[in-house]
Amino acid sequence: MNTDLAWEEWGRRDPYFGVITDPKFRSKSLSDDAKREFFESGRLHAEYVMQMIQQHIDPAFKPARVLDFGCGVGRLLLPFAAMANEVVGLDVSPSMLEEARRNCEVRGIANAKLLVSDDFLSALSGRFDLIHSFIVFQHIPPERGRIILRKLLSHLAPGGVGALHFTYSKSQYNATHGVPPRPIPPLVDGSRASNPDTALPANSCADPEMQMNPYNATELLFITQSAGVSRLHAEFTDHGGELGIFMFFQKLA
Repeated sequence: MNTDLAWEEWGRRDPYFGVITDPKFRSKSLSDDAKREFFESGRLHAEYVMQMIQQHIDPAFKPARVLDFGCGVGRLLLPFAAMANEVVGLDVSPSMLEEARRNCEVRGIANAKLLVSDDFLSALSGRFDLIHSFIVFQHIPPERGRIILRKLLSHLAPGGVGALHFTYSKSQYNATHGVPPRPIPPLVDGSRASNPDTALPANSCADPEMQMNPYNATELLFITQSAGVSRLHAEFTDHGGELGIFMFFQKLA
């Protein structure tokens, strides 16, 4: 669980930079303008998600209940709250959730519920019309992420839509067609060793670890299809050479 401890440190020390690793979002230099830019990026992303769903999955889609897994300080939770009757934010970091709670209070958002997450989503109940996660699973070792993915899919309502993002490779593996040239050794606790292949370089020697874990795309598709999904639309992502896939799909059964 060392990644959870690291994430709580990000939430305590540098929560906005922990979400978007741009120096302007560091706590020591976070201006009002930068904070507005941070949340504006969330609004644009939420609108993009709805556009992709209505264009490729369900033209009449309008969620009543939304789950944002890995909600952080609420960058995406806030705009989703404006689109739905209820929005639930899950995060492993109590400090991130506390900042998200403050952001909701400042904006008068009363339809958001914030819950501490674990691998089995123990605090979660009920089904959701939309389950969303973006730039989150990459920080979770795949051994744990596969468990979480299955749990998330079990909370997706019939007819509900998933919008989930995963990284699957790195542009530096071009010579081997995206496959790492050597295996990455696991640690005793099941997480991965900290090395240039799995962690973002720290901007400060005091920064907590921020793992970057690629997932096996075959495993992701198998788990998703096994959960009753028959239609899927995917968009490729590239964040500084971290290659990913943003999957949009509907659970029909």
